Amino acid sequence: MLQALSKTDWNYTTAAHLLNRAGFGGPPREIEELLALGPAGAVAKLLDFGAGTEPPTKPDWAKPDPDRAERLQKARQADEETRRKIQQEEQRTQRQHGLELKHWWLQAMTDSPYPLREKLTLFWHGHFATSTEKVRDAYLMWRQNDLFRKHAAGNWPEFITAVAQDPAMLVWLDQAQSRKEHPNENFARELLELFTLGEGHYTEKDVTEAARALTGWSFDRVSQEFVRRPGLHDPREKTFLGKTGPLAGMDIVARITEQPQAARFITAKLWHFFAGEEPSAELAEALAGVFREAHLEFRPFLAVLFASQEFYAPGLIRNQVKSPVQWLVGAVRTLERPLPAAVVCQALTRNLGQDLFAPPNVKGWDGGLSWITTNNLLARYNEAAVLAQGDATVLRGLIPGGPTGAPAGGPGGAAGGAMAERLANARLRSVNPARILTPAERADKARLVAALEQRLLQSRLRPKQEAVLQDYLSGVDKLTDDVVRNTIRLIMSTPEYQLT
Repeated sequence: MLQALSKTDWNYTTAAHLLNRAGFGGPPREIEELLALGPAGAVAKLLDFGAGTEPPTKPDWAKPDPDRAERLQKARQADEETRRKIQQEEQRTQRQHGLELKHWWLQAMTDSPYPLREKLTLFWHGHFATSTEKVRDAYLMWRQNDLFRKHAAGNWPEFITAVAQDPAMLVWLDQAQSRKEHPNENFARELLELFTLGEGHYTEKDVTEAARALTGWSFDRVSQEFVRRPGLHDPREKTFLGKTGPLAGMDIVARITEQPQAARFITAKLWHFFAGEEPSAELAEALAGVFREAHLEFRPFLAVLFASQEFYAPGLIRNQVKSPVQWLVGAVRTLERPLPAAVVCQALTRNLGQDLFAPPNVKGWDGGLSWITTNNLLARYNEAAVLAQGDATVLRGLIPGGPTGAPAGGPGGAAGGAMAERLANARLRSVNPARILTPAERADKARLVAALEQRLLQSRLRPKQEAVLQDYLSGVDKLTDDVVRNTIRLIMSTPEYQLT
């Protein structure tokens, strides 16, 4: 059993740990608000994003486009020049919508009064990793993102069913093409291996039988909706995870979630995401037990997890590498500055290795230490100047075809040229020291360092790093706004700042 954190162990450090892990961090006043609520009250506040809560205001274009299928059909039937023009226009539209979609979600992470809901949505995006590179429809990607948000803390079998019937997933893993004559095993395999049970807990026969059961779950490209096509379904007898019968899609989901391994698998993955390390065998069983007692509902499970003594173990606090998204959103929130323009945000996160809506493969991002390579660490230090000082020179290295070349996976050709132009013309804003520091903190070097350490780290720098900072400040006569901003950049360029 998990042990509840005692009130005597609830302090500024543990409150900050909760906000950092169950959200994206925040300024000291938000940490103080959680601290005042006590551990149970703080967890309840973060989990209070009930079913009646409206999602972030969606982009104007995030709605079905019944004419799109017809446009693409006309393109296929047109002469080569007309087809090329239609396709190019469609690609421009989708690129623009994709850029807006990424910024829309980053803005939601930054501004939402429900940070845990957005953090869970980010987790599910990595778990059910789907890429616009194949889906090629920003509306379907937005719709999937909204699905993750709605089910983020809900019922596991219902969530799996919703994902299995999600149009973006149907396209991504080729389920829309699956039929009784030729069952497509892509979705069935990933459902078992990556989404619910993990390797070694099913057989190849289970994959083929699940694929047969799922035939008929398809996608209507005109309405852009999930459809059941009975004529494509294989109604014959199947045996899946030891159960035999004329199984269909819902039977597959039910049989999976009946397995003890299903609870162990998803709760261990959630623990790893929020706690930053794999659970021990004993802890994994305890987590799965809590989930089963909660009838496979995530909200009560998360309430126990975030209020547990195990979650606040000293070895877990400030020991998780920030993902690029956590790094960007966390910096914007703690520095209380506006989120940069869409094209800047895309360049920053892509350069650091996390391009939203374009995970590298079906497994999503590896996370952890994989975020910190020599190049990525240097990029974080450089990009800190963009957020703290509004330094546009850093962006030159992110422009495709620029001095340092295109970022990994970056666009090329006309798309790259358009991105380069927009980056070059992007208006950058710096941190406003008066917004985050008192006059006394802006006038005294020791107070300045202490205030920035508390805001950015919730702890102190290592002596060596602090000495470098003090050496810099000892060489300035007056704490101007530019000096303060550079001090912020220096702190953001330490190894300690890369951890949360």
